[in-house]
Amino acid sequence: MSRPPLPPFTPETAAQKARLAEDAWNSRDPEKVALAYTLDSQWRNRADFLTGRTEIIAFLSRKWSREQAYRLIKEVWSFHDNRIAVRFAYEWHDEGGQWWRSYGNENWEFDEAGLMRRRIASINDLAIAPEDRLFHWPQGRRPDDHPGLSELGL
Repeated sequence: MSRPPLPPFTPETAAQKARLAEDAWNSRDPEKVALAYTLDSQWRNRADFLTGRTEIIAFLSRKWSREQAYRLIKEVWSFHDNRIAVRFAYEWHDEGGQWWRSYGNENWEFDEAGLMRRRIASINDLAIAPEDRLFHWPQGRRPDDHPGLSELGL
């Protein structure tokens, strides 16, 4: 299975790859998201270490049951050959209604078919008031005219 755009990345294809990842994660569909990763993909997400699509699907299912009204924006930080570094922020609320903005960085490594074989994520959470939210769009894909991280000053 091929997952374009394929490495080696250019500024345009790295940005396209990041937007495709953002769109998939905003779908909040663990099975759909997992298709972008190799069968034996290695993840570090905060303090969680995962291997393979089955563990990725289970992890994302837990994540999105806890992180409600999830909305994410990703932005390319750097790229080289088959690697992309992105920064991201997402907003969500917990079961008690407390809003959070989670900030982080991801390092991605892709195989020749464009599947991600390694994902290393570092994430920090900041409690925010509802009026401090910046990500306002209906659940799902971020509209093309919604500002990105740089435009929002994040």
